[in-house]
Parts: sequence; structure tokens; C-alpha cells
Amino acid sequence: MFDFLEGYDLLGAFWTTVQLTVFSGIGALIWGTILAAMRVSPVPLMRGFGTLYVNVVRNIPLTVIIVFTSLGLADTLGVTMGAADDFQLQGFRLAILGLVAYTATFVCESLRSGINTVPVGQAEAARAIGLNFTQVLTLVVLPQAFRSVVGPLTNVLIALTKNTTVAAAIGVTEAALLMKDIIETEAQLLLTTAVFAFGFVVLTLPTGIFLGWIGKRVAVKR
Repeated sequence: MFDFLEGYDLLGAFWTTVQLTVFSGIGALIWGTILAAMRVSPVPLMRGFGTLYVNVVRNIPLTVIIVFTSLGLADTLGVTMGAADDFQLQGFRLAILGLVAYTATFVCESLRSGINTVPVGQAEAARAIGLNFTQVLTLVVLPQAFRSVVGPLTNVLIALTKNTTVAAAIGVTEAALLMKDIIETEAQLLLTTAVFAFGFVVLTLPTGIFLGWIGKRVAVKR
């Protein structure tokens, strides 16, 4: 039944999808945390930049951002991400850059909602004993915020896994691009879509179950 898949690197394509998800997830978590810190910062300039970035970038279609990284950054500005001679590696890195820029906005908003759940009295007490804003944020507020938003961050990660399919727009050989090639070559539309749909379920369902369990374990008891 699945003989038509012979000759196609199905596991390799999904491995690229996993790599895109992992690297983009790490980058988005770091950049999203910085953005969240900016949005609650007492410095108006930082707060304004964080607000402007989040409101603008999250309302731009991801496809536009990914295509811009290729046509705008690479072709026009010459940003090759250290892979000028390797088109596949360049596309892979540019796709990660676009996914990080986009996904970080949702990480930021999830974290900001978690920050809002931390009682104001705890931050005031921390400032009363001499801690500055950075110390209050990193030692008191963010640890509790992360524990309260494991669920929303899990949803962001699952969405990111599915959003990696957009990388096919700039020629990254991940699952969606391989599916497109198989559909164009083989007369097996239903079976092909079923195989790739099952592949994404295998990637996302265990992630959701595991992180959901983690979220219940680390949830802040109030």
C-alpha cells in the first residue's frame, strides 16, 4: 500500500521538521522572554519597543516573514547566515530566524500573562529589601510566571511545529515540501496526506501530553 513512498527520504524530512522546531523553539523562548521583560520594564523606550514589536510582528502572516528572510535578507541585503555556498543550510537558518521572530511574540504574551498572575506584593517586598528591577524579574517574578504558563507555552510549541511547514516556501526540505513533491509525482493524494498528517500527530500529541503533565506538576499553588 505504501510502496510509492520508497525512494523518498520521509524520515529525513521529518527530522528537518524536528530540528526546525527545536532550534526555533529555543530561540523564540529566549527572545520572547526578553520581549516580555521589555513590556513590563519601567523604562518607557524599552516598553514601547516591546509593545510595538509584538503588535506588529504577530499580525504579519508567517509566510510573509519567511519569504522576507529569503528575498529581503538573503537576496537583497546579502545576509547569508554564514552559509553563502550552501543554499539548503542558508534556507534552514533563515527559516529558523523567521520562525523565532514570529513565535517569540506569542511566547512574550504568554509570559506576560504569567507575570500578571504573580502577586504585586511579592515584587514590592523584593524591592523593599534592595533588589533592582532585573533581580526582581529574574529571581522572583519569572520563575513563578514560567510555572504558571507551561500550558500556553505548550500550545505555542505545538503551533510552531505545524508552522514549520511554511519553511517549504523558501525551499527547506522539511515534511511539507516532501509531501508536495510526492503529491506532484505520485497518484496517491489521500494516502500521502494521511501519512504526513499522522507524522505530525506523532510529533505533537506526545509533546502536548508530556508538557501538560509537567505543567500540572510545577503549577504554582495559590
